[in-house]
Order: sequence, then C-alpha cells, then structure tokens
Amino acid sequence: MAEFKKPLVAAPELFAARQADQDPVARAEAGARVAHLLVRGARDASDQATTERVLALADEHGLDLLAELWADAPGDSLAGALWRLYVLRTWVRRDAVQAAREFDAGKAHAPVDEVVAGVVDPPGPQEVVALADAVVRGVVTNDLADTLDRAAAFARIVGVGRAALGEDDHGQAISASRLVDTAAALESAARNERRGNLV
Repeated sequence: MAEFKKPLVAAPELFAARQADQDPVARAEAGARVAHLLVRGARDASDQATTERVLALADEHGLDLLAELWADAPGDSLAGALWRLYVLRTWVRRDAVQAAREFDAGKAHAPVDEVVAGVVDPPGPQEVVALADAVVRGVVTNDLADTLDRAAAFARIVGVGRAALGEDDHGQAISASRLVDTAAALESAARNERRGNLV
C-alpha cells in the first residue's frame, strides 16, 4: 500500500478492505490504511479532480461501505474523524433545510463557533451544504486541523440549535447531545493533528 500516491483508493482496495469483515482488527487496520491514503496522500490542492473524488466518496461508494471501514474507529483518530465528516456531510445534503434551521437556532448560543464554522449569514440550505462540502474538501486542500475545528464548530452549533428547537423532545435531546459529542471528537482529532499524532 505504501506505493500509492493518489489520495483516493481505487474501488478494488476499498472492497478488499470489506473482506476484513470477519476480523475486527483487520477491518480496523484496513480502515486506518484507507483513511491515511485518502488524507496523507492528497496534498496537491491544485488537483481539482482528486479533490472532487474525495468529496464524492460517500456518494459513489455509500455510507455503508465507509461505516464498515471507519464507524468503529475512535473519534480522535483519522479514520474516526473522516467517518464523522462524511456522516455530517451526508446528513446536511439530505436535509439541508433542517440543518440550516438548526444552525440558525444555535448560532446565537455559540458566537465563537459561528465564526469558526464560517457559514454565510443568514444560513440557508445552500449555505450549509456549501459548508459541508467545503469541510470535506478541506481534508485535501486545507490545513486538516483547521478543517476539523471548522466541522466541530458546525456540529456544536447544530447540536445546540437542535436542543433549542426540540427542548421538550427526549429523542431530539439525545440527538443534539450526540452532535455535541461529535464536535468534541472532531476537536480532539484536530488537537491530535496539531501534535502530529493523528493516525
């Protein structure tokens, strides 16, 4: 695997990683390898085609495949951070109106996070989709730690907004709490990246 230079592994490598299903350790190692190749192999921000392939990974291969690779990875690992980024992006693209509504409800409670997230004001559906796409592109084109912090800020604001909008709904409260946990995991991954030990 060391000889790969492209940031996006070809389909055979992704599907080979699926074969590790019977062995959780092998699956975790395969997922970590794919995450490493995806992020660490991609540092030419001028390669637009590669960046777009990274962005469309979940669209082309499905979240189920990514879940098999990354869903069980620790939140402060590279694979765990990628899993959270792709899940966040997929949700935002599927329900951009709700994402914008929750972001708008939460931004007053987290003004610093609003600045870090960088969503245009007022935050409409197109703006939150643009942010979600920019965050996933950022694993290739930008500083990874900053990208993770930006995603964390977005997740926290949406979580706070979800809690505010569904304050009497127990299910919404649990979901909001999970978003805040996601934000904390992404922040931890960003700290690990800055220390040089995000693997």
